[in-house]
Order: sequence, then structure tokens, then C-alpha cells
Amino acid sequence: MKLNVIGRKLNVYEETKTLIAKKLEKLDKFFAEEGEATVTLSRKRGVSTIEVTINAGGTLFRSEQDADDFRVALDRCVDIIERQIRKNKTRLAKRLRTAVVPDMVAFSEEEEDEELLIRTKEFSVKPMSVDEAILQMNLLGHDFYVYADDGDGKIHVVYRRKDGNYGLIIPHTD
Repeated sequence: MKLNVIGRKLNVYEETKTLIAKKLEKLDKFFAEEGEATVTLSRKRGVSTIEVTINAGGTLFRSEQDADDFRVALDRCVDIIERQIRKNKTRLAKRLRTAVVPDMVAFSEEEEDEELLIRTKEFSVKPMSVDEAILQMNLLGHDFYVYADDGDGKIHVVYRRKDGNYGLIIPHTD
């Protein structure tokens, strides 16, 4: 697995990178092709935060955990991602072969006013069904997901409702 370790306002030592590589190595068995992992470490007010994002075959797995120690947070992240993979094993096996999920291209932050910070995220979209979009939204742990519909090619949005069900937004252009 390709590994990219990022330290936010802190230095990441080689022994930490080695530990992360060793822990993520146990997830390689789930992927037919080589995955790419991005691990972001940060510490704020004595709380260590680690975010692990794995892109394998176009499918994204993500977990973010806080703990007093990076090792504890890393263990939790790996367990959560492994649980996500096992939970969606049959669906993911099919998708990992076809790679139908968008890849992230760029993040940028623009400052419009001193008080207003706008975070912009750009990504390519590939056609998928509503079920695939809901699966990807759940894997990422988000409340909504933007995708291109495989039927009409238009951009749609699925979202999680407060009652636990899902909603679908289909834009109408005149």
C-alpha cells in the first residue's frame, strides 16, 4: 500500500511512519490491487487526532479518531476501516473490480473576508447508481454525497435524513 503521512503543525518521525505502515499493512489482504493511504496526524490542546483515508480501486474508506496517544487513535481507525470493509464485503468486491467511485483531485482554501473561510473541494465524478452512492456516503461517514447518475448522467445528491432514511435531490433545469 502506498502511504502518505502528513503532520499538521507537528513533525512525524520515521518510527511513527513505520508503525503506521505496519498497522495499515494488515488491510492489504482486502484489496486486489494496491491501495493508497493518506494519514493525517494533528495535536490540539493535548488531544491527538488521526485521520486515515484509503483509496483502493476508486473506493474510499475513511476514519478519524481522537485519543490521548496517536497509537490508540491509529488502532481505532484501523479497526473501524476493517469493520467498514467487512460490513460491505460483497458489494465492495464488485466495486473494487469496476472502480466506479470518484477520486479526489484537489483541496483548496480561499479567504473571501477575514471572517469567512470557504473550503473548496474538487473531485471527478463517475456514473453510479443511487445504491452505490449511498454505500459510498456511508463508507465516508458523511451526511450527503454528490455523484453522477448512471442513468441520465446528471449530477444528483443523496443525503441522510434525520429519521434515518435517505433522500435524493435531482436538479431540474428548464
